[in-house]
Amino acid sequence: MSREYPYWMAFAHLPKIKNLKKNNILVKLYEEEKSLTDMFNADITELKEKYEMTPDEINIFEENKKELPNYSFLAEDLLNQGYEIIPITSKDYSPTMKGNLKRNYSPTLLYVKGNKQIMQENSIAIVGSRKCSDISLEFTDNIAKIASEQFKVVVSGFAKGIDKQALDSAIKYNGQSIIVLPQGITTYASGFKKYYRKIIDGDVLVLSTFHPKAAWSVPLAMARNPIIYGLAKEIYVAESSDKGGTWSGVLDGLKKGREIYIRKPDENEKNANSILIGKGGTAIDINGNVIHADKIMEKKTESLEKTSDKNDDWSRIEELLSKGAYTSNEIIDKLKIDFSPRKLTNELKKRDGIIIVRKKSPIKFSLINIEKQASLFN
Repeated sequence: MSREYPYWMAFAHLPKIKNLKKNNILVKLYEEEKSLTDMFNADITELKEKYEMTPDEINIFEENKKELPNYSFLAEDLLNQGYEIIPITSKDYSPTMKGNLKRNYSPTLLYVKGNKQIMQENSIAIVGSRKCSDISLEFTDNIAKIASEQFKVVVSGFAKGIDKQALDSAIKYNGQSIIVLPQGITTYASGFKKYYRKIIDGDVLVLSTFHPKAAWSVPLAMARNPIIYGLAKEIYVAESSDKGGTWSGVLDGLKKGREIYIRKPDENEKNANSILIGKGGTAIDINGNVIHADKIMEKKTESLEKTSDKNDDWSRIEELLSKGAYTSNEIIDKLKIDFSPRKLTNELKKRDGIIIVRKKSPIKFSLINIEKQASLFN
């Protein structure tokens, strides 16, 4: 596997090509029982027809192939320094992140140092503003303590304020933590020195998804935020303003149906916590106890009933598509489901495991080899 690391690095860091496209290519390689090395040896016709790359993407890919010797030296240097390179196909890759970010956003490659087994454990993220109140820091300390007592890993973005408090509290209570870097893993020298003992003892894992030599930047800090949310099974919000990374991350999580616990603010506090609770977040007190549990349970039951009906429809759709290719209108007519053709077409295009077998209108869909796909992305 180590011989393929340069290819993985060159592939993962292809500029201007989204993770979804990269991961689609990986699924195709997996199904054909081929490796990235095979793809790098493919000709332009194969890249276009088999891997559905556009002319611009092919140019980017061909240009990045020239960097393979440099990636070879870099991979060897990383391994010699004790770093590990974890592709998305590895059993060591975080199953929580795959489940949360799925094929659309799961990073192709992780660079880590420390106890990688931490990624297999139950995990939480405590998020919030850099400039935060004392009560938010107290809340963060309380939640980190509870998590540590329950053997849950605390995911931290290592930013000032809530992130840093979450990490320090997890360490204080002899818990475990993942530090998600907004930079390349080799540029974190001061942090490795500070947390050396905890890393050696297996209590802290340092993780980056960026080029190993990438310096800190605002765009990387923003790109890191979805990774924090992706690595966590539960999300706790200490304090949020009405804009910025915490705000956008929570809104995105709520849209995706994730359970997000938000500290209910005092009346005199000036933050957006109450707004986020109103948008569907679960209100909790400073000790992590759910507030108005009866109303929340009622809301959850209603949501679960709707989700159950929707999941049943998709099960029937997938069963039908496993037997052949159909248009959206044909699916609706056969199954008598409550979808408009336009909405169903849009949903089918985004759905994992469903492929377009006829691109001309009316578009026809079918089911990909779901067993092989599931073993890679679930």
